Amino acid sequence: MSEKTEPKKATFIVFAGSLDKVMGAFILATTAAAMGIETTMFFTFWGLSALKKGGPADCKRNWMQTMLGWMLPKKPANLPLSQLNMGGMGAGMLKKIMAQKKIASLPELIEMAIDLDVRMIACQMSLDAMGICREELIDGVEIAGAATYVGEAQDAAINLFIS
Repeated sequence: MSEKTEPKKATFIVFAGSLDKVMGAFILATTAAAMGIETTMFFTFWGLSALKKGGPADCKRNWMQTMLGWMLPKKPANLPLSQLNMGGMGAGMLKKIMAQKKIASLPELIEMAIDLDVRMIACQMSLDAMGICREELIDGVEIAGAATYVGEAQDAAINLFIS
């Protein structure tokens, strides 16, 4: 009989910016971390909205980045659903059901990830392209490029892309 070895590292690329997909990523990441697996989440493009703390930030942006900023959710609580969003009603209904069933909210999952030492990395290139500045992100988020993610992924037994 061969002995099963447990994975030592897990990585997640969070490309999606919808509530259900981001929650799925955080549920998997916090579960891995709780199981003692070193866990890294790499947020890029639309996934960066999950790391925003909300509120004004004095960032230098061009007009296109400013327009993107107006269109993107300001904080995780504002993320839409990927399906059946219905102008935000779907997300509101899901949040209400989750609260009734005592399912952790996205802000609670983010806090759990921080408490479990999940490494959260914001993609530098995506931040630059979208005009999101460091001051807009929650505390504890690293900023790095794709090479940092690839370095983590090459040693990981679990690598998932959430899109």
